[in-house]
Amino acid sequence: MNATPTGALLLCRAAPETVRPLAHLLREQMLLARAGQEWSVLVPEGKPWRTGGGTGAGGAEQDAEPVDRVLGGWATALAVGSTWPVLALWWDADRAGYTLAAGFRRPVGYIWLTDGTPVGEDEAMRTFAVRLGLDPVLGVQALEELTRPDPDAAADARLRGLLAVLGGTGLTLPAGLSPGESADRLRSVAAVQRGVEQVEWAGWRDAVRVELDAVESSRIGPWVRGPRARAVAAVQLAAGLPLLLWGARRRSGGWAAAGAVLLAQGALGLAYERARAGAS
Repeated sequence: MNATPTGALLLCRAAPETVRPLAHLLREQMLLARAGQEWSVLVPEGKPWRTGGGTGAGGAEQDAEPVDRVLGGWATALAVGSTWPVLALWWDADRAGYTLAAGFRRPVGYIWLTDGTPVGEDEAMRTFAVRLGLDPVLGVQALEELTRPDPDAAADARLRGLLAVLGGTGLTLPAGLSPGESADRLRSVAAVQRGVEQVEWAGWRDAVRVELDAVESSRIGPWVRGPRARAVAAVQLAAGLPLLLWGARRRSGGWAAAGAVLLAQGALGLAYERARAGAS
């Protein structure tokens, strides 16, 4: 019997255009595709995790981290910078499992051995259901089935069962992107999906530009750039100068500092607006 190959998927509960800016900041080459009405999937193009148990000294393979730790770090990084949850699925020759990250809350996860033996905590499944808004009765019951012994359910089948439960939230993975497949197979399947995008690190300058674009397209965008942002900057300048002069005349360090802060914020706001307009 061949060992289960190592593979991983990142599932984001957001559309690809929302996921793309943050995915760039992972500094990894990935393929981004739609995975249903409200979900996207990120498929790593590389293999920055440990795939074997080599014991030689100094090898890159030996220095790499296990796949669950790599994927957990990625999921946490994406979730901290977003308002949507991120689910990392991973598997290797010994185990399979998931890590769910949402905002600044502590990630939760569950693990099965290759033969499907559950070794996680039941509480993780209940937390999983709450954070993804699953049905508190039917959804939790379906997840609890995955934590009970079943000699006919291997680890990859457990993950497929998890994905089936998430189908109720609109998640639909493209055919071929399935737990148990190798990283190479996942990459080749993702590459031919309709509308697939390649995400790769292009340096800090492009990363900052991508992040600024994401902020400007969000709900706070009008307060960062545009007529409303310029009006706020003008008000800060108009209020900051007399406050700074008044504080200096009264030898009040606190009021003078407040005026200086308002002046700086107003000046930076107008400078940012001019810089972004010139870069457009």
